[in-house]
Amino acid sequence: MAPAAATAAKWSGKPPALPSLLLIRRVDASFAAGLRQRFRVLDFFASGEPLPAFLAAAEAPRAALGGKRIGIIGLGNIGSLIAKRLEAFGCVIYYNSRKPKDSVSYRYFPSVHDLAVESDVLVVACALNKDTRHIVNMDVLDALGKDGIIINIGRGANIDEAEMVRALKEGRIAGAGPDVFENEPEVPAELLSMDNVVLTHHVAVSTSESRGDLRDHTIANLEAFFSGKPLLTPVLP
Repeated sequence: MAPAAATAAKWSGKPPALPSLLLIRRVDASFAAGLRQRFRVLDFFASGEPLPAFLAAAEAPRAALGGKRIGIIGLGNIGSLIAKRLEAFGCVIYYNSRKPKDSVSYRYFPSVHDLAVESDVLVVACALNKDTRHIVNMDVLDALGKDGIIINIGRGANIDEAEMVRALKEGRIAGAGPDVFENEPEVPAELLSMDNVVLTHHVAVSTSESRGDLRDHTIANLEAFFSGKPLLTPVLP
């Protein structure tokens, strides 16, 4: 039985060629508001959060992704794919790498500090070596600033994790999205209780498609190696 508010609504009409199941109704605002309230109540119970925290999260300010300046540290295979996806959302892409890449038009920064100054979000996507250990340190975090967000999908030790925790606690950066941690599998206890931190556990590869790609790349690299050909995905020292 349709609610009275719905039955009272006028139909917008549909071409006779459409099947009868494809009905598009216009309902009045009071019906939509009631429906929204019911789903919000269900959402609250499903979340398990205390009510004040739930309401605060619902009212928290949000920003559009489009137009944000994204600084990527390490424009390799993964960094390039991140840039391509973010560019589709209208983001402005900057990057730091060993050297400028002629194949892209993104603005290059030889200094990670200068990259952070110009970025709203800093994404760490580089390998870990002696040059990139703690490539994001106190100076870089302070350059990113109180409105900046740091995301690390590279290796935990690319960031000075203790300094990142301090910067978050002191409000020197706005938030963080670590996908890796400096002392795996240990996660700093402070991060677990922070509302401005989203923790993930490095499982982007855990899809059937990704595992298939990994298998194919491994086989192709082995075939290239034993045939004396260049590797498809060499790891540079």
